[in-house]
Amino acid sequence: MGLFFHVGKYYELMLKVFTKPEKRIMYYRQTVREMEALGLNSVGIVLIISVFMGAVITLQTAYNTENPFLPSYLIGLGCRDSMILEFSSTMVALILAGKVGSNIASELGTMRVTEQIDALEIMGVNSASYLILPKIIACILVFPLLTLFSMVVGVAGGWLAVVFTRVITPTDFIYGIQYAFIPFYITYSVIKMVVFAFLITSISSYYGYYSYGGSLEVGVSSTRAVVHSSVFILLFNVILTQLILS
Repeated sequence: MGLFFHVGKYYELMLKVFTKPEKRIMYYRQTVREMEALGLNSVGIVLIISVFMGAVITLQTAYNTENPFLPSYLIGLGCRDSMILEFSSTMVALILAGKVGSNIASELGTMRVTEQIDALEIMGVNSASYLILPKIIACILVFPLLTLFSMVVGVAGGWLAVVFTRVITPTDFIYGIQYAFIPFYITYSVIKMVVFAFLITSISSYYGYYSYGGSLEVGVSSTRAVVHSSVFILLFNVILTQLILS
C-alpha cells in the first residue's frame, strides 16, 4: 500500500482520536495509568543511558582535545551542550520509541486481533479516542520531564567520569558547565521532546490499531512502529532545529 494511503488513514485515525470525550473522568483515570505505565516505568532506562552518555561524551571530548591552546573547561561545556541540545531529547526519544512504541503497538495490536476493539465499537465507545488519546496526553506530559531528568543525570555522569579518571579537575568541569549557559537551549530540547512524544505514540498507535491477522502480524506491526517512529524522530529533529535555532 502506498504512502498516501497510510497518510490518509493516519489522518483519519487522528480525527477519531481527538474527538470530544464522552466521559472525561474515565479519560483522566486512564491518562494517569498511562503516565505510570509509559512514563514512570521508563525512568530506569533513561537513568542508565544518560549517566553513561554523559560519561562517554566527557571522556571522548577530553581525549580528542589534548591541545594546550584549548582550555580544559571546554570539556564541561561540551558535555553540557551535547546533553541539552541533542542527547537528552533525540537519543532518549529514540530509546523510548523502541521501549514505549513497541509496547503501544503490541498492546493495541493484541486488542485488535482478539476483537476487544471490535467489542468496544459495538458498545458504542469511540475506541480510537478511548485507547489512544490517554497515551498521547500521558507521553506529552511525561516525556519532557524525562528529558530534563536526562540532562541533569547526563551532566552528573560526566562529572563522575572526571572524578574517577581525573582527565581534568572537577573544578574546571564545573566551571565549563556554568560557562556561557544559554537557558533557551533547554526550552528548545523540551519543545523537540513534546513533538517526538506525539510522533512516537500516534505512529505506534496507528500500526497497532490497524493490525490484523494473528500474533505474527502483531509482531510485524510492532517492528514497523519502532522503525517509522525512529525515522520521523530523525526527520523532525532536522526540521525543528532549523526552525527554532536558525
